[in-house]
Amino acid sequence: MIDNAEIAGVMKIRLADELPVQEEFLPGIRRAPDRGFRLSRSQTETALKNALRYIPEQHHQLLIPEFLQELKSRGRIYGYRYRPHGLIKAKAIDQYQGNCLAGKAFQLMIDNNLDFDIALYPYELVTYGETGSVCQNWMQLRLIKKYLQAMSEEQTLVMQSGHPLGLFKSDPDQPRVIISNGLMVGLYDNPDDWEIAAQMGVSSYGQMTAGGWMYIGPQGIVHGTYNTLLNGGRKMCGVGTGNLAGLLFVTSGLGGMSGAQPKAAKIAGAVSITAEVDLSRINTRKEQGWVDVVSDNLDEILNIADKSRAARDNSSIAYHGNVVDLLEYLAEKKFPVDLLSDQTSCHVVYDGGYCPQGIDFAERTRLLGTDRPLFKSLVDKSLHRHYAAIQKLSEQGAYFFDYGNAFLKAVFDAGVTEVVKNGVDGKDGFVFPSYFEDIMGPIFDYGYGPFRWVCLSGRPEDLAKTDRAAMSCIDPNRRLEDRDNYMWIKEARANNLVVGSQARILYSDAGGRTAIALKFNEMVRRGEVGPIIIGRDHHDPGGTDSPFRETANICDGSNVCADMATHCFAGNAARGMSLVALHNGGGTGIGKAINGGFAMVLDGSLRVDEILASAISWDVMGGVARRNWARNPNAMQVAMAYNGENENHDQITIPFQTDEGQIAEAVALLFSESD
Repeated sequence: MIDNAEIAGVMKIRLADELPVQEEFLPGIRRAPDRGFRLSRSQTETALKNALRYIPEQHHQLLIPEFLQELKSRGRIYGYRYRPHGLIKAKAIDQYQGNCLAGKAFQLMIDNNLDFDIALYPYELVTYGETGSVCQNWMQLRLIKKYLQAMSEEQTLVMQSGHPLGLFKSDPDQPRVIISNGLMVGLYDNPDDWEIAAQMGVSSYGQMTAGGWMYIGPQGIVHGTYNTLLNGGRKMCGVGTGNLAGLLFVTSGLGGMSGAQPKAAKIAGAVSITAEVDLSRINTRKEQGWVDVVSDNLDEILNIADKSRAARDNSSIAYHGNVVDLLEYLAEKKFPVDLLSDQTSCHVVYDGGYCPQGIDFAERTRLLGTDRPLFKSLVDKSLHRHYAAIQKLSEQGAYFFDYGNAFLKAVFDAGVTEVVKNGVDGKDGFVFPSYFEDIMGPIFDYGYGPFRWVCLSGRPEDLAKTDRAAMSCIDPNRRLEDRDNYMWIKEARANNLVVGSQARILYSDAGGRTAIALKFNEMVRRGEVGPIIIGRDHHDPGGTDSPFRETANICDGSNVCADMATHCFAGNAARGMSLVALHNGGGTGIGKAINGGFAMVLDGSLRVDEILASAISWDVMGGVARRNWARNPNAMQVAMAYNGENENHDQITIPFQTDEGQIAEAVALLFSESD
């Protein structure tokens, strides 16, 4: 057997020999629920060994009962003893230790992901989406930070589901960090087998930007929801090119992602009612100023909404209660609703992402840890009622859309077979549309998506300068989407969107992103601003393959294939993005999506200019090319123009069109002969 002293002697980067002091938990901080202990005896032994392999042998006897207690009571080994002292906040870049700018930048971004004003469950390393984690445990986080401090411009840190595999020799124009999260072999690519792997400490749910270290707080989803609501109102409610004044938007969820909904509706001009069972999440949004009114009285809420809509103001109302109760009451009263959705975490519907009607939040949390079968049955019953209420409101004139949270898939899994078009499975879609089919898909087909940046200096004046620079790169007269984003940036400061680091987001296409990124790098080079990190949500034209969301409007049968996200990840790595990430699950759950993201540190160098010119175009146009091949008209227009206009000799394969009548006639003849 290999001796532990020998192992310690050959590791220059490892956890300290001293055991950290157990810190007290601060009161009032949201905690993740018990995920339920479901390991066998042998699996439990393996889980313990897996957690202890980060820690010097002399501490194992003391830590074994601690870790077992965490596993039994929380469903995970978090290693709470190893968490840092006090609150976590992102600092200015020059306050971090490191041998290269990227190493410091990623420490900053990790801290921003776990900022106590941002993270959903900071003590459990969950940033948002109920389970979206930076990594699995605090031992990993400490070791990651040590690696990032030691990393040079000629090394790459490899991350496997939260575990820092090690530093490996590379070149300055290659990625500094490569991340994968939650990838499972096909036979085991399902929530149950993944949960076992997570409890054993070998898999992590990165969501989209949590495990990719690029979450910028709720501002990102505010902008996405703003775009969705604005374009949904224009397309479905006849508001033309204006805002949503006079319309009512009804939804649920006020967590890390869903909490953006009232703020987005407010910016878009609509009145909103958002149901939430967790009072702490309501209070967070109220303190932020993102919710105006809080009530648990349905009569009062409808009265406020009615007056607000008549006055064409944009009040945001939080209902402290279950969304099913709200929707059934609205339907009973025949209260007119214009836009209707849901953004509870239905990708983990049986793991606490959805609170069933008939119980409160505390009982939900208790049942998660004590009686999973009962909890599941209550969730299924609630989803039946939830769907029935949506049907009634839809019949009364509301436009309902699935907001990419796997809600309709959860309804189907609960036994409501009529929710799918073919009555068998979700491959042909659902009877209600995904927001992606009707609203955002055509915009993504142009190449627009959630481009974002963080001013690593932490200075608000740097963010103001980059806002102005981004506006200078946008022609508001080219398309309506450009005008919307120009106005978004222009009004962003007044809308008080920053939570955590000095960050911004806007939707932009390949040309726009490249121009903005090059402009920023030039500003860094001239010393006008400090260093900047750019990235995007994985929810992007080429970033994610998900038949229930990002590829829901791809109708050539490839909506279930994961080639696009994989190519995006590989291409970004080859072109030298600072960080590349590939995740399983995203916003729709394990087995339902593969998504890839990136980050690029702008240091002002000409080397970075060369990477930006190549990589950003690839990152977007690879997705446009795939959407074009599915015969999506907007993507075909962009791909055809790209073939004629680009100066780098790229070429995208364009699909020839077919005669629908010929196809239908030939297929009808074939099947009539078979009959």
